[in-house]
Amino acid sequence: MKNPLILLIETATTTCSIALTENGNVIAVKELNESNIHASQITLFIEEVMFVAQKNYSDLQAVAVSMGPGSYTGLRIGVSTAKGLCYALDIPLIAIDTIQAMASGLINTTMDIPASGLLIPMLDARRMEVYTGVYRKDLKIVEPVSAKIVDQDSFTEFNKHELFLFGDGADKFKILFSDHKNIHFVDFSTSASHLSSLALEKFNRAQFENVAYFEPFYLKDFLVTPPKKGTI
Repeated sequence: MKNPLILLIETATTTCSIALTENGNVIAVKELNESNIHASQITLFIEEVMFVAQKNYSDLQAVAVSMGPGSYTGLRIGVSTAKGLCYALDIPLIAIDTIQAMASGLINTTMDIPASGLLIPMLDARRMEVYTGVYRKDLKIVEPVSAKIVDQDSFTEFNKHELFLFGDGADKFKILFSDHKNIHFVDFSTSASHLSSLALEKFNRAQFENVAYFEPFYLKDFLVTPPKKGTI
């Protein structure tokens, strides 16, 4: 199918982001980085990008969603919305790894990354833990996505490479790695637009999810902290 119109949904972090792409080119985007807004804003953002692009829902050929890892609540809202649209419109669902999408997003910026550089996207997972992976500039996986506790000895096996750390989990390590001349920190915000090239690739290969059974990739079990005594 030529020039597929794909709706992109990113809710794995505090950013609620919606984008619309035509043949991989972003034609509309709406996003806001603010805690606890996904449930109230996601459908409004979708309506806005469709209106701005002057497209009808019947024009959509697929919905792509950031599948995780990331915020448990955010992922559930994003995936549920994506599945609902796919059911209603009878179109396929595309799932994109959140960490890989971040790497793709950085690569597709104007930033000059050396050929030997390694990309290390990071999403905060509390304390000194992050959801992360290691990628080459061509998006080939060097180290798969995992929940990683970072210390001063982390990434020493990559000392011969220029390392680029970014995402909402990266900043807390600036002091830890201040003496590592090969480690660089890059300002970065997650966005649905970062899913565009990966979503188009999967669409063209017909790599779709089972809408009925697909679940987000949480990576870690969701833990509910019991209330302290005397608070209920």
